[in-house]
Amino acid sequence: MKLCLFACNVFEREASACLAQSPHVIDVEFCELGEHVRPGNLKQLLQNRIDQASSGSRHYDAILLLFGLCGNATVGLRARNVPLVMPRAHDCATILLGSREAFQKNFGENPSQGFSSNGYMDRGEYFLRQADEGGGLAVGEDPYAELVRQYGEENARYVWETLHPEKAGSDQAVFIRVPGIDDAAQVERFRSQAAAAGKQCRELTGDMRLVAALVNGHWSPTEFLVVPPGYETFGVYDWDEIIRARAPSAANQGS
Repeated sequence: MKLCLFACNVFEREASACLAQSPHVIDVEFCELGEHVRPGNLKQLLQNRIDQASSGSRHYDAILLLFGLCGNATVGLRARNVPLVMPRAHDCATILLGSREAFQKNFGENPSQGFSSNGYMDRGEYFLRQADEGGGLAVGEDPYAELVRQYGEENARYVWETLHPEKAGSDQAVFIRVPGIDDAAQVERFRSQAAAAGKQCRELTGDMRLVAALVNGHWSPTEFLVVPPGYETFGVYDWDEIIRARAPSAANQGS
């Protein structure tokens, strides 16, 4: 197959490793991690890329999106004449862990638990990704990232914990280590920053299986959404389906 992949660069290590083993011809473009702070902009960026790939001369069999819901940035995306394929994932923690079940097991009691990975350490402006409001499911913009952008890591943490006292008691900082792409220096830097923030470092073992399945064309309907041409995505926000395809509403037919 001839495929086009749009991915957040938080997955650049994982995607690159899997792309090297894929039997398909895949054109890839990575988006900046910081775009998730502005989900409206990210949605427009992705739709523009989808439109360009659909109308170009390459004639793709499918357009792949390596994103979770991402502040609803992937909700409302329209497939043109080429199917869209994306994982059923609340956020990037699900993708890094390799399954919804692993995400629910490790984050089910606290979906807003902060986490990090090699990709966040490579690309992020802060060492710990704070999940969005809404229980980690119906997510919006990333307010913590905005605080870091304005005030820096230390001051942002103080403001966040002042405004969110119910979350201030969490003394853990989770790092998802994905076998095969580990960077020992980044892990050690994370541990140091977690200690400086007064947090206990908890490490989870990730899995590239969802990334590999996406680029290898193994799109099980339980793990991936395939959006037929002319259909759009919309959020379900449960633990299983997460995102669904539907015919666009009459009000959005011309978009």
